[in-house]
Amino acid sequence: MQQDSDFLAAEAKILAVHQRLATSGARCAHIFTLGDTVNLVVPQLAEDIPGQAPHMNAGNSDVDAILYRWNDGRFVEHGRLPSPGGEDALCFNNGEGTYLAFANLRTGSGPYQPNTTSLIYREVDGEWTLDETVPTFAAKQWHHFSLDGREFLALAQGLTLPHLSPEGHGRSVLFERINGKWIEFQVLGGRWGYNWCDFEIDGHHFLAYADHISPSLIYRWDGASFVPYQSFAEQTGRSFLHFRRDGSDWLAFAAIGGVSTLYRWNGELFVAHQSLGGAGGREFELIDSDHGLFLVRICFIEGTPADPKTTLTSQLFKWADGKFELIEEFPTFGGTDASHFRADGRDYLVVSDSLTPDVRYRQDMVIYELSLDRA
Repeated sequence: MQQDSDFLAAEAKILAVHQRLATSGARCAHIFTLGDTVNLVVPQLAEDIPGQAPHMNAGNSDVDAILYRWNDGRFVEHGRLPSPGGEDALCFNNGEGTYLAFANLRTGSGPYQPNTTSLIYREVDGEWTLDETVPTFAAKQWHHFSLDGREFLALAQGLTLPHLSPEGHGRSVLFERINGKWIEFQVLGGRWGYNWCDFEIDGHHFLAYADHISPSLIYRWDGASFVPYQSFAEQTGRSFLHFRRDGSDWLAFAAIGGVSTLYRWNGELFVAHQSLGGAGGREFELIDSDHGLFLVRICFIEGTPADPKTTLTSQLFKWADGKFELIEEFPTFGGTDASHFRADGRDYLVVSDSLTPDVRYRQDMVIYELSLDRA
């Protein structure tokens, strides 16, 4: 187990380890607020099975997600919810209530079953009650958004392994909220989906979608459905992030098998603007603070699932003169996600790490305190 003194370079001036959380295969670090309380939910993919050979797709997937609350300057566990093979969590409010949706990738401890249900809980009197189960196939991310007075949930899902077949279409899909239920609205082509990002430019609504084996692209809303608009990579897509700065629209894209790139909107298309680093990119987090605009890039693995390198370096950039400048790096161990939050007048960054250097699941995730004024 790494010690705090081993984590960061001696010259680190912005990130400082504040707290560790004991997690297994943490795949997401989702921050949300209920009332005045800062909450963190961590879905876990699996836990180690004693005696089993190490592998990033092994372990026991019948595990719970962990819920934490911020209390006296630290996260304290306050509950767990069933979420087998947890890959993602999303809290949203739609006027009907507050919901906590989990994307569940698989069940079992081998052979694994990716045809499972993803679980949506509803907050009732301070407790989470199972509200709906959605049949999914290797689900990996939920994304909630509204458009023209309509409400949607986007589900990234799918696998294309030869020994596994979906019980349904198994492709990434949009659901629309109708009469208090999520109804399938549009099936997209993606077969190994990871990530969504919706945004609007000049009155046009776009939906970015990252996929591992199918093209990663943005769709444009034509008034009735989403239609393909621009492609970014044929394979290995992991994440999109949109933001506006200096009067322009920008889109960051991570491909785990290639470079991560920042694109600039030229009025018609996104064009490549700068590289954000090489292979391994998995997720982004944007921090818009009084001290400037910052971008976090989280790296997952390099190599193959059979022989992965899990100890990588992730990055913190700062916006300056129309581009991002690298200002600090930090180690991640199968890094999967990052979320920024403010509490007690300070900035923090939660980073979920999912794999040890020897490819075991029991890896702490880390809460950093950020000194952005030093950037």
